[in-house]
Amino acid sequence: MILLFCGLSGAGKTTLAKSVATELTELGIKIEVIDGDEYRKEICKDLGFSKHDRCENIRRLGFVASRFSAHGIVTIVSAINPYDEVRRELVEKYDHVNIVHVDCPVNQLINRDTKGLYKRALLPEGHPDKLINLTGINDQFDAPYDADLYINTSESTVQQSTSLLLYYILNNLHPAEKVLSKMTNSF
Repeated sequence: MILLFCGLSGAGKTTLAKSVATELTELGIKIEVIDGDEYRKEICKDLGFSKHDRCENIRRLGFVASRFSAHGIVTIVSAINPYDEVRRELVEKYDHVNIVHVDCPVNQLINRDTKGLYKRALLPEGHPDKLINLTGINDQFDAPYDADLYINTSESTVQQSTSLLLYYILNNLHPAEKVLSKMTNSF
């Protein structure tokens, strides 16, 4: 199973991925989190933030995810993943891809601004520190119209969001991934 997250910066994708990974590990389920920020520093460091490069980034992460998934490992790709066309491409190319939209209103993300990206994106034109390609502010984000799971982190706590995702995963596991403890049957 591949869980292809998408959502704006600061929506809680990494937090949710790490939280559900802890829960799955405790249940004896193999899990791998492919964090977009981490992988960008290693296997995608040659890519920028143009639409072409962002799509290539997701294609690479999708390929890596497919290798883990082929070995029965639940795999979460935690990245902004802004374009519907590349998400659809991965759904068609690989088995058991599930799109998870991790959402939060932009005004709350601006208030959270954990990385200072929104502040930089909202600087006046011509400012030397202005970020010109922040998804959802001055770059495109295609909200999925048919996500397999929708989680709004402004309306749910981390634990509630984790429980929702965990329930979804446990109810959609495939036979190769069902090396589960007795606890799984209670879901």
